[in-house]
Amino acid sequence: MTSSSQFSRRRFLQASSATGLALLAAPAILRAQTPVTVSIGRQPWAAGNAPVTQYAIDNKLFEKHAADLGYAMTADWRDYPSALPQVEAFVAGDLHFGMWGNTPIIRGIAAGQPWSVLNVGEGRLRFVIATRADSPIRNVEDLKGKTIGVLLGGDPYNALSQILLHELGSGDPRAHDIKLVNTPTQAQAATIPDGLDAAVVIHPAFLKAQKQAGTVGIVNSFGYTEGHYKGPAGEGAGILLESVKKSAFYPDGYYLHRSFWVGQNRLIDEHPKLVVAFAAAQQEAVEALNKLGPAKIAESVSKYWELDEESGAKVVGDEVLFARGWVWPTRGDVGAIVETSKFMVEGGLIPEALTWEQVTQNVSKVAPLLREAYERAGSTPAEAVFVASDASDLRGLPTWEQEKWPSN
Repeated sequence: MTSSSQFSRRRFLQASSATGLALLAAPAILRAQTPVTVSIGRQPWAAGNAPVTQYAIDNKLFEKHAADLGYAMTADWRDYPSALPQVEAFVAGDLHFGMWGNTPIIRGIAAGQPWSVLNVGEGRLRFVIATRADSPIRNVEDLKGKTIGVLLGGDPYNALSQILLHELGSGDPRAHDIKLVNTPTQAQAATIPDGLDAAVVIHPAFLKAQKQAGTVGIVNSFGYTEGHYKGPAGEGAGILLESVKKSAFYPDGYYLHRSFWVGQNRLIDEHPKLVVAFAAAQQEAVEALNKLGPAKIAESVSKYWELDEESGAKVVGDEVLFARGWVWPTRGDVGAIVETSKFMVEGGLIPEALTWEQVTQNVSKVAPLLREAYERAGSTPAEAVFVASDASDLRGLPTWEQEKWPSN
């Protein structure tokens, strides 16, 4: 056989082999060409989820990772002012992924809703007990007998309850003759409207009202005093209140704020790789944003926060996602769900607390998928970082390492 005929035979075999591989791969190619639309709810007026999701939207990160995993996916991002309308959309089956805090998650798990907790959406949001500049309310003791605006059944209420518990001995406002008024809109609450003596306000809304309406703060959920404070601990901002050290959530503060992404089980069961793509996209966004610095991060969502560079950087500085540099849920994060459910019982919000078994069973469904996303993102951070003893936030091994968790 001549060299030219040998060459032709090799080319034929190579072409035949390629054709065979292409035929074998055809089903996968067809799947990739099948369009999938995923609806995602977010709260851009809140905290860390705003810049993370905005970066993912602007750079089509979810779509990119989904394509790598075999999906021609369209992301239908939807903005919500709070958790409640997202939860309603979930119950109606009109939303695939959503993000909210402990209270709706606890109620969902208790009710056996077909949802699974995914990764951390944001955390360490600072809640400020705010009042007017001329108010005689200067410390927590002064709240007795007053009317306070708060988002009932939400994280602001939980934060207030924990501050009252550790400063005054009971987390039940009624024990202190405190009247609560539901204030679902943070922007309005931060102005301390007529009829309120004080309000519990998330940090972005407080900073905006501080400059525009002269709103002042007395204490925050991290356990520090704010500028209007005057009392047993001293006067002015930045004083650590000793009672916070007794909190089960310390060093996070009086209250362990974590908001989680939640997914519909029907989507997870049918398209599990979309969870991998979703979490990997958020991790990529956090890493990219951290390279920009707090001011630039805040600037990317200035249309929502409406804060100047300095104030926006303060909000970013609090955010656990940027402090850590990763989005993976840990035992400490999940512990927020368990512990919060206990004092929700004390406040009469639910009949009985969740057990560790209920919560770990919920997060177990997607734990292997989050591990895959973690590996896809370069296995950042190393395992030692999850359990670092000098961390400024509660953490622990991730949810995919449950077998190594200490007994509950």
